[in-house]
Amino acid sequence: MATRSVATVFGGSGFLGRYIVRRLAADGHVVRIAVRHPAMANDLRPMGRVGQIVPLSVSLADEASVARAVEGAQIVVNLVGILAESRKGDFDRVHRDGAGRIARLAATSGATRMIQMSAIGADPDSPSAYGRSKAAGEQAVRAAFPNATILRPSVVFGPEDGFFNMFGAMARLSPIMPVFSGATRMQPVYVGDVADAVRAVTLSDAPFGGLYELGGPRVWSFRELLAWMMTQMRRNRPLIAVPDGIARIQARLLELVPGKPLTRDQLAMLSRDNVVAPGAADLATLGIVPTPVELIVPAYLARYRPGGGRRELPE
Repeated sequence: MATRSVATVFGGSGFLGRYIVRRLAADGHVVRIAVRHPAMANDLRPMGRVGQIVPLSVSLADEASVARAVEGAQIVVNLVGILAESRKGDFDRVHRDGAGRIARLAATSGATRMIQMSAIGADPDSPSAYGRSKAAGEQAVRAAFPNATILRPSVVFGPEDGFFNMFGAMARLSPIMPVFSGATRMQPVYVGDVADAVRAVTLSDAPFGGLYELGGPRVWSFRELLAWMMTQMRRNRPLIAVPDGIARIQARLLELVPGKPLTRDQLAMLSRDNVVAPGAADLATLGIVPTPVELIVPAYLARYRPGGGRRELPE
């Protein structure tokens, strides 16, 4: 009797993880969702047959729990990441040490596929600690699992995202829209396309290893993207450029707010373009046609219109 393939997805209960779990389950894998709080993944169980999707309690700092999560798995996917530190050094602990530990134990357990979710902007010379730690994570993964596949998405969008929804909520409450690093370019990529990229590299005939940069079909400046959002939300909000010095002061204050809506490290990230490098392997390399922002985002930005999108009201 053939043994069913097992895929372990670290961070599988998050925004991107849910889309990946659905695809892996559809392909017939038993999917282990390795998360700190398994109850947060219970709503993913209906994506598979009875017993096919299994939430597990795992801490990346606990060698034994990571080893149990990858034992017998053919596919290991690491999606764990943070955008802001709660304690100094969290970026390295999560993005470098945690990723390296997963890769090392996946290799020891005999996994055949390791997929590390990184980010465009991962660079040892990045001005942000986030970007440097993501680069360190890639290096740690490759050192432990040389045939690992690295995926670097740009800003990921979809109905549950924290990017367009954040600015939608801001536009509903604020009479202006502050613009930080408005000339910075980005290439938003649809969450479903990123999940399809993960699936593509799990297939038996997919090449081992490789690094792919994932972006949508259009490059936007940050200011262009904000202006387009205001149009979609029917909000006449002036776009006010914030000087760098004032932006840093604001970010320092916002770091004290629960959830840290903006940090100085995020401002540093915004100082660099977030686009697919010329000649890089990308979605097209994987046979995926990128989905435009214009096709997906207006439907979920509609709730931020006057009247909640149910009716149009003059402002």
